Amino acid sequence: MSIKLFHELVSIDEAFKTVMSKVILQPKGIDEVETSDALLRVLAEDVYAPIDHPPFDRSEVDGYAVKSSHVANATEIYPVALNVEGFVKTGDQAIGYTCEKGAVKVATGAIVPRDCDAVVMEEYVEEENSRVRVFRPVAPGENISTCGSDISAGDFLLPRGTLLKHEHLAILAGLGFSKIKVYSRPRAVVYSTGNEVVEPGKPLQLGKVYDVNGYLIASFLRELGVDAVYRGILPDDYDLIKNRVQSDLREYDMVFTSGGTSAGETDLIYKVFEDIGEILVHGLKTKPGKPTVIAVSNGKLLFGLPGFPLSCYMILVRLVKPIISKITGVKLMEEKLNVKIPFKIRKGIGKTWLIPSILVESPTGLTAYPVSLSSGSIYAITFSDGFIELSEELDVVEAGSNVPFYAFSEKYRTRRLVIIGSNDPLLEKILVETELVYTSRILNTGSTGGWLAVLRGEADIAPTHLLDPQTGLYNVPFLDKYGLKGKAIIIRGYDRLIGFIVQKGNPKNIKGFGDFLREDIRIVNRPKGSGIRVLVDMNLKKLFDHKGLQWSQVHELIKGYTYEVKTHTAVAVAVKQGKADVGVASGYVADLFNLDFIPVGWEEYDFLVPLDKLSKPEVQLLIDALKSLKISDFKFSKYYRVPINTGLPKEMH
Repeated sequence: MSIKLFHELVSIDEAFKTVMSKVILQPKGIDEVETSDALLRVLAEDVYAPIDHPPFDRSEVDGYAVKSSHVANATEIYPVALNVEGFVKTGDQAIGYTCEKGAVKVATGAIVPRDCDAVVMEEYVEEENSRVRVFRPVAPGENISTCGSDISAGDFLLPRGTLLKHEHLAILAGLGFSKIKVYSRPRAVVYSTGNEVVEPGKPLQLGKVYDVNGYLIASFLRELGVDAVYRGILPDDYDLIKNRVQSDLREYDMVFTSGGTSAGETDLIYKVFEDIGEILVHGLKTKPGKPTVIAVSNGKLLFGLPGFPLSCYMILVRLVKPIISKITGVKLMEEKLNVKIPFKIRKGIGKTWLIPSILVESPTGLTAYPVSLSSGSIYAITFSDGFIELSEELDVVEAGSNVPFYAFSEKYRTRRLVIIGSNDPLLEKILVETELVYTSRILNTGSTGGWLAVLRGEADIAPTHLLDPQTGLYNVPFLDKYGLKGKAIIIRGYDRLIGFIVQKGNPKNIKGFGDFLREDIRIVNRPKGSGIRVLVDMNLKKLFDHKGLQWSQVHELIKGYTYEVKTHTAVAVAVKQGKADVGVASGYVADLFNLDFIPVGWEEYDFLVPLDKLSKPEVQLLIDALKSLKISDFKFSKYYRVPINTGLPKEMH
C-alpha cells in the first residue's frame, strides 16, 4: 500500500462531467407507494387532476342560498322576506332543494342547490317561523366556490421530478390520490472517519472533535430523496474500512465517507477506493474542498468528502447535489444567483475559492458579504446563506463585481431586517425578546463596515460606537464624514463599559495603555474600522506623542499590535488561553470567561438608520424596544447603562 499524491486536480465542473461519462446517472426504477408514505419521494410521472375541486358548488359561509335577483332590492329598512325551503348540512346531497320560491339554509362547506346563485351570510338575515328576512343584496356567485373554480379535471398539477413535500401531499390527497408513482430511492450508507472523531454525547478529550459530517451528509441526502443511513465512525484502519465498504456495496447503491481523503500517510480513503474500484476524481481545484475523492465500483459510486464541516457542506451543495439529483430523478431549479461583492478580494490564480457568505438586498440587487470563517466552522453552516464562487483564473475581484452565488437554502428570502455593524450581547437580547431575531439578517462587520453598508444602501440599521478623535464625540460627527447628513439619523442606544481584559488576579499588574510598551506584555487587538480599534489607536497615539515616539514604529514597539481578532469574546479567549496578556473589550466578556476587568470608560453604542428605512415596521419595532429598554434582568447589566434619551434621534440632544 504505497502513498500517492493527489491525482490530477480538476475543476468542479470537470469532476461532474467525469462522473457523468463513467456512471449511468438515472433512477433505477419506479415504485407505487401510498400517498401518506410519499414524503421526500420523487414523482415518476406527470400528475393531472382526475376530478374538479371543489367537486360541487360549495358554500363558503353559514347562511342562506338564494337567487340573487330575488334579494336585489333588500335593505335594512325594507328587507326581503323569503320562505325557508330546507337546510342543507355539510355532507348532505341537497337533492330536491330549490331556490325558485324561497331560500335554502346552508352550512359552511355544504352543497349549494343548483338553481341558487348566491349565499347571504347569516349575519344579514333574521329567521322566524320558517321565514327569513334578508337585509342586504348579494351579487351572483357571492359566497360560493363553484365546481372546479380551484382545480378543473384534467388540469396539469405536478411534473415528474418533483420532490414531494407536505404541500404536494396535501393537493394529491385532496384530489383523491391514494397511491402515487415515484422513482425508486437509491440507498446510501454514510460514515465519518478518523481517530479524532467522537460521537456526540460521549466525553470530549483534548484533541478530539464531535462528529458533524455524518449527521450533515445523511440528512442532506435524505432531503434529496435518498434512503440514507448513517452508520457511525470508522477509525483510521485500512483493513476495517476496506472490509466495511466492500460489505456495504453488496447492500447499498452508494457509499459516503468524510475525512481521510488527502494524500498523507494516515489518509486511507482514496487508497481503499482505489483498491476496490476506479478513482474518477482525487482532488479539486478549489479552496476549500481540495481533498475530495469520487470512485466507482461495479457501477456504484463512492464519495470521500473533506473532513472539515464547512468544506464538506459546500462540496455537497456544489458537486454532490447535481450528481444525486440525476440518480433520484429530482429536477432542481437553477440555484446559482448573480450577486455583487461589497469590497475587493485578492485570491491568486490557480484555484477556485468558495467563500461562505450572507446575502443582503441593496438598490442594485443582492450583495454577498463574505463570512471570514475557516473550513472547519460549524457555525457558518447555519449562519451563512450559501457561498460565492471565485473562479480559478481570477486574481483580484474588485468591489461591486458580479460573482456567482450558491444558496444553502431559501432562508435568506425570509430576512426582512438587515443589521450590519458592531455586535453586542444586549442587542442580541433585544432581538430575541422582540422576536426580530427570526426575521433579521445580522452581520457583524464592525462599526465602520456598518457605515459603509448604509452608504451603499444595504443596511436597515447599523449599530455603531465610533469615537471621533477631533471632537471626542461618538458617532454623530461621522454623518458629515460619510456624507450621510440628511440621509440618515443616529438613534441613541445605550452605554457599555470598556476596559482591559486580563488574566485572573492580573499577574502582570497591568494598569493602563502605557503598559502596552513593556517588553513582557503582548496584546490582542481588534481590526481596523472597529470602534474598539479606534479607541485603542487614539489612546496609543496620545501615549506615543507624550513619549516622543513615531507612530510608524507601533508594530515594532507593541507586541501583538497586528494580532487581530473579530469579536469581544475572541479577545477574552486569547487572554484566557495565554496567547495575549491583555486586550480591550466590553466588560461582559470578563465575566463570561472568569477573567479580570480594568475599566477604561463608557462608550456610546448607537444605531445608524437611513431615513428611507425609518418607516420600516421592523426598524420601528427595534426603536420602540430601545425606548422601553430595561436591563435589570440582563446577566451583564453592570456593564451597561441606559440614558434618558435612548431610542430618540441623537441630534436632538
